[in-house]
Amino acid sequence: METESEPYVRLATLRQLHQVMADMNTARSLADTLQTVADGVVNGLGYELACVNLVRPDGDLVVAAFAGNPAAEALITGRVGSRDSWERRLHMGEHWGDLVFIPHTEGWVLDDDDVPQWYTDGPAPRFEDEWHPSDRLFAPMYTPGAPDGQRGELLGVLSVDRPRNGRRPGAWGREALQMYAFQAAIAISNARLRANMQRALVRLEREQQALRASEESFRQAFEYAPSGMAIAEMGGDQHGRILRTNDALCRLLGRPAAAMRRYSFSDLVHPEDIGTLLRTSAEGGRAELRLARRDGTYVWVSLRNSVVADAADGPRFLLTHVEDIEERKRRELHLAHRASHDSLTGLPNSAELRARLSARLCRRPAHAGELESLDAAYGHPGYDVAGFDFRPGAESFDAYDHHVHTVAPEGDRDDGTKGLAVLFCDLDGFKSINDRFGHNAGDAVLIEVARRLSNGVRDGDTVARLGGDEFVILANGLGRADAEDLAVRLRNEIIQPIRAEGRAVRVGASFGIGWAHCGMTADEVLKSADERMYVEKRSRPKQHRRAG
Repeated sequence: METESEPYVRLATLRQLHQVMADMNTARSLADTLQTVADGVVNGLGYELACVNLVRPDGDLVVAAFAGNPAAEALITGRVGSRDSWERRLHMGEHWGDLVFIPHTEGWVLDDDDVPQWYTDGPAPRFEDEWHPSDRLFAPMYTPGAPDGQRGELLGVLSVDRPRNGRRPGAWGREALQMYAFQAAIAISNARLRANMQRALVRLEREQQALRASEESFRQAFEYAPSGMAIAEMGGDQHGRILRTNDALCRLLGRPAAAMRRYSFSDLVHPEDIGTLLRTSAEGGRAELRLARRDGTYVWVSLRNSVVADAADGPRFLLTHVEDIEERKRRELHLAHRASHDSLTGLPNSAELRARLSARLCRRPAHAGELESLDAAYGHPGYDVAGFDFRPGAESFDAYDHHVHTVAPEGDRDDGTKGLAVLFCDLDGFKSINDRFGHNAGDAVLIEVARRLSNGVRDGDTVARLGGDEFVILANGLGRADAEDLAVRLRNEIIQPIRAEGRAVRVGASFGIGWAHCGMTADEVLKSADERMYVEKRSRPKQHRRAG
């Protein structure tokens, strides 16, 4: 929202504010309303980032909606800050009516509390009302209908950041945000009432359906459905426990119905898909994840939940529809594999090699206190959105929390350091095979060399084809002597005769050993190993290269 002309405001600005307020009251659900509230701050009030912190039944505040940055939204939504920490915020700083402004000169004391924060350092303001990246602005939302002169219960808090004009809001901007928070509280309260009414109507409708349809008809539809079906408990200590399954689901998972009743879906889901299951809303939620079969394998399924009420104010159950999507996922994985692997040898290709190598490296020194910004990973610097700390090194979020720094042996002697060895392999005499016997023979040699290299390394090491007759091996946890021994062993395997087009041929191999460490790029690591390979190739007499 423009503030340069305060207290005179453009009619278009008032129309925009009126529109975003109207949008809040047309959302169809509580979740839609919360997101509309956050979007309205960005679209109508002139802030780049906005967050809705909603009071939970236990009193703590959960991040219920976020607007202005999709990456931050995915990371922040659902995180919780304690009520005590939020009360501390709401009693600090400057009070602009119901708004709370905490300038950067005071906000540093909040950096280490349990409220999730998004924060970055910034230069001192150049003029009095310039917005600082560490400034915080909160708009509390209270339940409407309180007696005159009193506030209702705290419903939630709007937190905003980065005014587009770069200035702290003036009188009009403050009044607009305060008015918007008041209207947002009404919209959220109404959305909750609508949700309760909708649930009551659904409950009534299901009761009427139950009067018109017998238990037998439901049993028939459930048992003989062509895809998997399950009924699970909802709420309480046994939330999610499977009560009943149909034959299709039992066949899909290879488990009898009696055994299925010992589990919940969280017991059966693949460990990597737990987060997906937890993010799936019980109110009609969908997810694609893997479920465990009895034989220990996993099958990809599409899982869809619906809530079923047994009777008015009675227990609620979760009706889950499970569809087998294994074949579709297999095709998707096959396409992904083709994009990342060499079609001739089946080894990871150049792009996949660089991706795996880059994943082991970070662009900062290995000692503490030297973290660089998260720009490369998230496309933006860390920002302070009134309580969300995504700065490098912050307790609440650190992109390198689980990163094990890659180091390299120093000097030419083995000093006992274990690191990530990068072996660059170039075949000797390969061109002559192509020239004399044709490309089919050359392809057979490359396939066999790929097989020998793969068999010669450990599980977890990477063998990739860089292109042509060049291969690269990534082997972690090796000392200098270990890497040199590995190169010798692989060379000795490669120089053994190879059957190609009905004849025995031989190729040699030259190896260059480079070492990866944080602070280098993948291309720098590969270039170092490539240069060492050429030094090694030139140091050996030409007549001995093929024999190794």
